[in-house]
Amino acid sequence: MENRTYRMYGLVPYNISPIQQGIQFGHAVVEYGLDYVITSEYQKWAKQDKTFIILNGGTTNTQASIEDGLPFGSLNKHLLTLSEHNIPLATFHEPDLGDQLTAIVFLVDDRVFDKKNWPDYDGPYYADMKTPMENIYYEWKMEFSDDEKTSDRIIFLREFLKQFRFA
Repeated sequence: MENRTYRMYGLVPYNISPIQQGIQFGHAVVEYGLDYVITSEYQKWAKQDKTFIILNGGTTNTQASIEDGLPFGSLNKHLLTLSEHNIPLATFHEPDLGDQLTAIVFLVDDRVFDKKNWPDYDGPYYADMKTPMENIYYEWKMEFSDDEKTSDRIIFLREFLKQFRFA
């Protein structure tokens, strides 16, 4: 295993108090530990890194909203997005708040948050100024990992996390 540094990132609703945001985050971290205790990444984070990053995830709905077809809160939508990208995560639904989704947590390694050692793409783009030139972009992307799926996951998280602010 490479010598990575990890942070536990989490999304919480904006409309609960800061102490409750921390508590809900903590509940989800416990769930994450139960699900992923055997992974070397979790063990490294839990024994050495121990850093929490708690972010404002917006609004939330009940756990049953997915099945009931109720409007999704933004936190619920973020959960779907993370799940669609196969990000290992854990959630917590608060019984005292009608089983609303109150936290999503996931481990992130330094290739996502360390922009000094892992800078953003700064290569050339096509005329639309939005589409990077494939070959150069691919070379940049593959610096994150020899495995293309891992590189894609890292780039997804880098882009996904840009939209959030601290809770």
